Amino acid sequence: MRIGELAERTGTSRRLLRYYEEQGLIIASRGANGYRDYDEPTVDRVIQVRGLLDAGLPTRIIKQILPCLDKPRAIYFPDATPEMIATLEEERDRMARRAECLLRNRDAIAEYLDAVRAYHPAQCHASEVR
Repeated sequence: MRIGELAERTGTSRRLLRYYEEQGLIIASRGANGYRDYDEPTVDRVIQVRGLLDAGLPTRIIKQILPCLDKPRAIYFPDATPEMIATLEEERDRMARRAECLLRNRDAIAEYLDAVRAYHPAQCHASEVR
């Protein structure tokens, strides 16, 4: 697929996709006309990269761990330094705290919605029908 389709399917700008390619996070083949061509698994890879960036991981770390996230997994770690391991442990712990916070917030919203629906069943039913 061309870069425009990949951008549309992943909600990622073409500029960012080019940056991901420069950083070695995604790979494109080139057609005879010089246009980038991406294979179907690149869609999932871009979504994965965006998620890792949203979680706060820098691209240099993402590049190192991406091979470990593929299935089947081929663990590659000859350049794993103690600093990188410590950084990944910190990021993992930070993600776990964030996930716990999101789950608490989700549960609080669900509880609120249940209470509102119990108190105003006619209003809630009308909004669900639309």
